Amino acid sequence: MAICVKNSGISGLNNGLKGLKGLFISFEGIDGVGKTTQVEALRDFLQARGLEVVVTREPGGTQLGKQLRDILLHGGAISARAEALLFAADRAQHAAQIIIPALQRGAVVITDRYIDSSLAYQSGGRELTMQDVRDLSEWASNCLWPNRTYLLDMSEKDAAVRLHGQADRMESAGLDFARRTREAFLDLAKQNAQRFCVLDATLPACDLSKLIAKDLCELMDDAGVRYCCEKSPESQENQGF
Repeated sequence: MAICVKNSGISGLNNGLKGLKGLFISFEGIDGVGKTTQVEALRDFLQARGLEVVVTREPGGTQLGKQLRDILLHGGAISARAEALLFAADRAQHAAQIIIPALQRGAVVITDRYIDSSLAYQSGGRELTMQDVRDLSEWASNCLWPNRTYLLDMSEKDAAVRLHGQADRMESAGLDFARRTREAFLDLAKQNAQRFCVLDATLPACDLSKLIAKDLCELMDDAGVRYCCEKSPESQENQGF
């Protein structure tokens, strides 16, 4: 089932684009906070209500993106500017091929990482100019920003405990890098309080899922999509939340 956002105050973040009927949701946070779990939970919650949901990620949401992801996360040393350009290339293809078409047909798009990750990791974590990264990302995405960003927040030490297996290039950057990145995410949330919803990632996963579902139902209600909330968030317990 497609949706149609009626409240321009909700969809007005996407200044450079017209005809976007859907909702765009992003999940952010340092590695290990549990984004994938919450992306999947929100997908199930919305699909149970008959909505079309497109789940994607950055980097790697397209075929080109998968190749870039392998270079970015598992390749050798990359200069800061080259890294920013590779992420921007992934985002440009991602927005054009996956996100924008889905929003135009009225789907809910949920992405695991988006522009805020570039701002936090590349300017906060790697000390590039914040404005340069923002300008590059907005150019690549045609100024497409999420309607809601869920920031799962946890200390870098607690997040590191959750990581399993062989670390990729980002995960192996160390606790100090993770601390700076977390601080950058929190600063972004303060600067964009209307778009961000900051959540304590140390809460049980099922509790986080309920908080996210409740917030999104309220957001969709404000946008004029009232049937999303016909089932209360409490009913998620019967869906495994």
